[in-house]
Amino acid sequence: MKVKDAVYFIHGQDELIPDSHTYVLGEPGSGDATVIDVGLMGKSEYKLSSIERLGFDLKEIRRVLMTHTHIDHIGCLPEILETVPHAELWVHEAEGLPLEQGDERIVYGMEMFRSMCQAQYGIPDGKFKFQVHRKLSDGDALDLGGASWQVIHIPGHSPGSIALYDAERKILIPGDTVYADFAIGRFDLHGASGSQLRQSLTRLAELEVGVLLPGHNSILTNVPSGYIAEVAKQWGPYLR
Repeated sequence: MKVKDAVYFIHGQDELIPDSHTYVLGEPGSGDATVIDVGLMGKSEYKLSSIERLGFDLKEIRRVLMTHTHIDHIGCLPEILETVPHAELWVHEAEGLPLEQGDERIVYGMEMFRSMCQAQYGIPDGKFKFQVHRKLSDGDALDLGGASWQVIHIPGHSPGSIALYDAERKILIPGDTVYADFAIGRFDLHGASGSQLRQSLTRLAELEVGVLLPGHNSILTNVPSGYIAEVAKQWGPYLR
């Protein structure tokens, strides 16, 4: 689905574990496409075929950029990289180093969840160790798909969660920090923090947002004024 020029949306396919949405920044034929979040294990065929149906050649995928590295967002990255091994991996520095070191707590979030996923999907230890080609920082300006996207570090759901913000078109891609149905991401996993999540929501509430493209559930292409501020207000008492 085309959301805006050079912004495409691929709906996640939830199973027992949710599968994140995937976004593609760029236009078919440009030779420079950025994939935002890839999704759950076993979803690579669906995600890549969806990208092709949008008109892209897979050779155009220059990079995979992660809003964060929980397994429902990064689970099928090993499969994706088998098909597009030329693609770079861009991750916030707070999660890029653990990925390179093979610290999979950043992926699974908790040991119980690691055990469940490894048993259900047959995942060996060390599956989620990657070379990170670019470690992102707060305030980075990225030229993606012919637009300028600002990297905003929004820890709380995970230590390296980021949002991408196109100020000119008022488009926000916030990962799992805030959704379009007054929900927010959980804050009980490895490296998570309720107080940091409250601060991150407050920071996002300062932005002018007309299009909200979260990691799960619905997207909003006509965001009501003050929406994120209202979400932050409703959840504030629980984020300590």
